[in-house]
Amino acid sequence: MTVDLAAPGICLALPTNRACAAAIADVGAEAAWAAREFGVRVHLLILDSADAATRAEHEKAVADLPAVQGVLVHHLDEEQQRAFLRSAIDRALAATPALAAAAGADRLLELMLPDTVSYGACTNRAFLFAAALGCSSLHRRDSDSTYQELDGEPVFPIHHELRSIGRRAADAAPGVTHHTLDPVHAEKPVALVGSSFIGELSVDLGEIRSLDPAVYEEVVGLWAATGSTVEQRRELVADSFVGNGTDPFTHDRAVLDLPDIWRIDMCNIALDRELYERVPLPPATDTIGSDYFLHHLVLDAGLPGVTHNRNIVNHYTSERRTDAGFLAYQLRFTKFLLSMLYLHPVYDALEAAGGALLDEHHHVRPGAVAGFARRAAAEDRAENHRRLAVLDRAYRGLGGRYADFADRLLPRRERLLDEAQADIEAFALLVDAWGPLVAAARTVPPTPSGADLLAPAPAAAPAPAPAAASTPSSAPAPTNTPGRPERPTTGRSTAHA
Repeated sequence: MTVDLAAPGICLALPTNRACAAAIADVGAEAAWAAREFGVRVHLLILDSADAATRAEHEKAVADLPAVQGVLVHHLDEEQQRAFLRSAIDRALAATPALAAAAGADRLLELMLPDTVSYGACTNRAFLFAAALGCSSLHRRDSDSTYQELDGEPVFPIHHELRSIGRRAADAAPGVTHHTLDPVHAEKPVALVGSSFIGELSVDLGEIRSLDPAVYEEVVGLWAATGSTVEQRRELVADSFVGNGTDPFTHDRAVLDLPDIWRIDMCNIALDRELYERVPLPPATDTIGSDYFLHHLVLDAGLPGVTHNRNIVNHYTSERRTDAGFLAYQLRFTKFLLSMLYLHPVYDALEAAGGALLDEHHHVRPGAVAGFARRAAAEDRAENHRRLAVLDRAYRGLGGRYADFADRLLPRRERLLDEAQADIEAFALLVDAWGPLVAAARTVPPTPSGADLLAPAPAAAPAPAPAAASTPSSAPAPTNTPGRPERPTTGRSTAHA
């Protein structure tokens, strides 16, 4: 299918801080497939926070991607990301005096590009780049995953994503296998399309489950809301971090309804610009799960979604199996547990608000979200003190490196409690700033080299209905001129300098 270069493109995003040349090749293949099968321009965005040697490997992986018409590759290191963000932030503050009074440029830059891991912040950066590129949707993948195969061909999730994302639900219905959406939602746009994974747990807790299933249940159950019953905690544990099991893909199933958020992971998701350009993700640092907030917002606001079964394959990287990787991940899990003190009240408020979260155009109301987050920051910390006490006892009972981690955690308790509260306050601030930031990102000029990689595209609109395709295709790529396909392009040292 010929790529419509005049239409808004899509952003296929791969944030990474680890070696992932194989993932770049895999996601590059998905981008090429999408351009061929759907005639859509694909901006493959690689946000690279890895060290210099690893980035060099990634540069080679990008250079090795086959040339495909309609696929543009933007491989940006943190300095290039920082330059873009600084420009967008400065413009947002200049245009919005109230924002300038509430937050300085350095504070906003810290929330967007912290000096440590933030699952929410890296995706928020992708959202702003997608806005700058004029994309109609963002499709996120992770660097520790790959695709299933059927009959020797990769099973790309983007097949279902591009059939539905951003489309009026009534128009998306013919493109799914099951349609159970209440007709009251038929005029709303499909805000989220996603699936999950098969393979290893999405968190590094499998060893605990093997060592002592009872301890695993107690520890994982700590992320339940205050006041949950024993049965509710058990149900939560059973559904947590397991993805969609181990069964391989055999045939397509895609359900149009309110999304089944327990079966959708951030490694396998597409989001509509009308959602992510209005509300960002919590920018919490060193906290797993901070990038799942929009799942809850979509569900509770009554926005349609498509839940499909093109699960990706999750695997652990070698870094996560080292002692340093173990300690880092256990800290992120601990902070995840503490974040629930504040996020559960926000989720409850979203559920209570329901359809009132949307305006007359079916767009989410950012002010309501910011207000809920700000109010939650006043929660009593007693429940988090309990969480830390239970975690300490459980890990000391496991012994070995778990007891060592408990020793390391003990002197940091008060600081972690403070950080958890500060994180929800930072989220409220970022929600307030988000509209001006997105508007400013759209005005950031193209790269000085003259390649219009980040020039605003025409106003985004829902993608046209694609032709049906039940299995992955290997159709040849069309070209701009005979024998000369468009080369992938990288936004290297000149990007936003």
